[in-house]
Amino acid sequence: MTFQVGERVVYPNHGVALVENISSRAFAGQHERFYLLKLPANCATVCAKVMVPFSNVGGLRLRKVTRNGEMARVVQFLSEGRCGKHRDWKDRFKDNTDKMADGSPLAVAEVLKSLLEQQVTKVLSFREKRMLDRARHMLMTELSTSRGMSDHEAAGVLEKALAKAQLHFPEAM
Repeated sequence: MTFQVGERVVYPNHGVALVENISSRAFAGQHERFYLLKLPANCATVCAKVMVPFSNVGGLRLRKVTRNGEMARVVQFLSEGRCGKHRDWKDRFKDNTDKMADGSPLAVAEVLKSLLEQQVTKVLSFREKRMLDRARHMLMTELSTSRGMSDHEAAGVLEKALAKAQLHFPEAM
């Protein structure tokens, strides 16, 4: 899969990034082409930059932003029913980590929903709280990019969908 400068892509486990540049570098006598991605941080003034070799795009599961139709299915999933019972926290954390690394919007939505369900009955660990924050951020930024809306509006869409399933974000988020 190839991307163009200026295109928005999804970097799994981090969210939507901007392809800022495409460059070549020599390492160990071999030239490799890279995408320079700009990952906005939670603060508008700080951005992380990541260089992704062309040869590693598939392994990282770097992908185009999901179209609005697919995002509608994700929002529908968030608004319906429950995810089901969970195993112990170690198995749950591993499953959720794998889903976050997958980076598909539905997998991230499963993580978000399962952690919100879990926090109803138990306090989430620090690591799970961070994962919940990341999952929310990833879905919100992809939804806002896909639909051309602000992050605030996208957060409202997610909150409304989750409210239908009687789930809510903690106040501290």
